[in-house]
Amino acid sequence: MLIEHEANIRGRDFFVGDIHGQHRLLQEAMRRVGLDPATDRLFSVGDLIDRGTDSLVCLSLASRPWFHAVRGNHEELARSALREGEDSTAWALWMINGGGWVARSGVGEVRKILDEALRHLPHAREIAIAGKRVGMVHAEPPADWSRLADADPETLVWGRARIQRRDETPVAGVDAVVVGHTIVERPLTLGNVHYIDTGAFCTGHLTLVDARELLG
Repeated sequence: MLIEHEANIRGRDFFVGDIHGQHRLLQEAMRRVGLDPATDRLFSVGDLIDRGTDSLVCLSLASRPWFHAVRGNHEELARSALREGEDSTAWALWMINGGGWVARSGVGEVRKILDEALRHLPHAREIAIAGKRVGMVHAEPPADWSRLADADPETLVWGRARIQRRDETPVAGVDAVVVGHTIVERPLTLGNVHYIDTGAFCTGHLTLVDARELLG
């Protein structure tokens, strides 16, 4: 459910929004900030795949030592589809939501890379940054971070209730939380929750931000 990260004493930390197979945009964003994989860390809010042509490459990032993602709803769509097969409702749902790239990459190869990636994709991460505790989930955090173990995994991966009601109530038990899932025109903060999915697959704008800048 949760992986915890100690402070990075060797370099910087960055957060990136939903990548959705946009590997070129990711590389460009990393070059702009001079991200050094030898010392810096990149924390991804999930949805590495679907709707983009380089989904397999982006999915393989999950096993890189400098790249730390959480599980998104599109990883869950793919997992269900590959488990239930091409004649299933789950497969049809994945195709509707951008899974067509599997035909180019090959089902066997996608299954292999996804199985490996899921080993590195918890539902939540907690990172020590500048003396603060920062949580990260794909979609919606619990009201109290200390109750994360009791949270519904589906809400963590699919939920939108907080942003739909523009809830500015801070998540208790943590200094800040970073999420993606819901496309915003520009990064948005409600309470202590930072929304950073700026719709790379449709806007061409992938948000990649220094953690210290995000936290002000």
